[in-house]
Parts: sequence; C-alpha cells; structure tokens
Amino acid sequence: MRKASRLFEIIQILRLARRPVTAARIAEALEVTVRSIYRDIGALQAMRVPIEGERGIGYILRPGFDLPPLMFSIEEVEAMVLGLALIERTGDAELTAASRRAGAKVAAAVPAPLRQVLSSRTLHAWGGAASAPEAIDLALVRRAIRDEEKLFFDYRDEEGRASRRVVRPLALIYYSEVFVIVAWCELRAAIRNFRADRVENCAATGSYFHKEGDRLRDLWIAGWDANSGRGTAV
Repeated sequence: MRKASRLFEIIQILRLARRPVTAARIAEALEVTVRSIYRDIGALQAMRVPIEGERGIGYILRPGFDLPPLMFSIEEVEAMVLGLALIERTGDAELTAASRRAGAKVAAAVPAPLRQVLSSRTLHAWGGAASAPEAIDLALVRRAIRDEEKLFFDYRDEEGRASRRVVRPLALIYYSEVFVIVAWCELRAAIRNFRADRVENCAATGSYFHKEGDRLRDLWIAGWDANSGRGTAV
C-alpha cells in the first residue's frame, strides 16, 4: 500500500472508531509494521490532522475534523449498494472484504439522509457464486494486472493436457460459474483466456511488462466482435 493511501486509511479507521485505536490494531488492519504506523501518525499530526493519543494507549481523531462530504444522488447510492452486494457473489474473498470496508467508508462520508439508504437493506443480490479456485490466489492475479507483472502457470486445458506458461495478465472476468484470466501467453504469442479452475500452480515471476498492458488490452478488446466478447478458455 502506498503511503498516501495508508494515511487516508488511518484517517478513515479513526473516523469510524468509537474509542481509542492502538497502533498495533491499525498496523494489523493495514498489514504494515507498528513502527510504520507511528511514523504515519506523526506525519498526519505534522499536517495538522487533529489526532490525539500516545503509544500503548491508542489514538483518536478529535471531533470537528472531516473530509469533504461525498455528494451522491439517491440513485447513485443505490447503484453502489447493489454493486457492493454483487461483489459478494464473485467468490473473491479479498474483494468481498474490501467491498464491506468501502461501504462503511461511504456511509461515514455521505450526509445523514443518504446514509439511511446504505443501511436500509432494501436492495439485495441473490444467486450462487463461483467457487474460489483452490490453486490460484485471485488477489495475486489482480495485483499482477495492476503492477504489470508476469505470472507463471502450470495449466491443464479442457482435454487434460498439461503445459507451463508465462503470461502477461490483462484482465480478470467474473462469470457466475467460473473465473477467467485474460492474458498474453508467451508460449502461444497471442492473447488467451485461462480458466482459473484449470490452473494447478501460479506464482509471480518478478519480471514485468511495464507500459504494455493498455496496448495489449486494446488488442483484446478489438477482437471482441470476433469472439462475442467472451473468448474461448484454453
């Protein structure tokens, strides 16, 4: 997590808390060291964010400090409520947890009348979700897409043939029944769709394809007319 994002997250944690929050608890939530949190708290205080407290006891955000309110229409808030509910149907545990945190942040930032829309539970998304694949971490795939890092696959196609691939991941598609990874396959020198449930092993390579992702996604999108937007999983 970049430092700017972490500082924002610390403010959000303190805004939502009803009692002092220790640096250890914040560090656990953000997956960083306690020492990093101490430095971040100091940086926020230097920026005149009214955080009070001390090490070992906890920190609070003094009343009166707030971020600018998020101004949405009721329809926009309803769209977010339904969108967050749909995320829970993806089977992606990390995204599900993130969607719940996002809902809490939006609820804390919008004016009171819109906050009621978020908490009223009038919109629901029903239906089954795809089972999370056992041999691949979807969070790893999403990070590799963002960072433009190549991935290594042990893969077995629909006919049971095994192969080893180095791919440049471009997109992750959440179908109701399966997850599909869109990637440039270096073995085939072409864009391929890989079913996540057929990946038997996956690892980051430490090798990158910086500044190539957008071009390859444009190439993929240009081929949608030929394959009806879905493509064929190999």
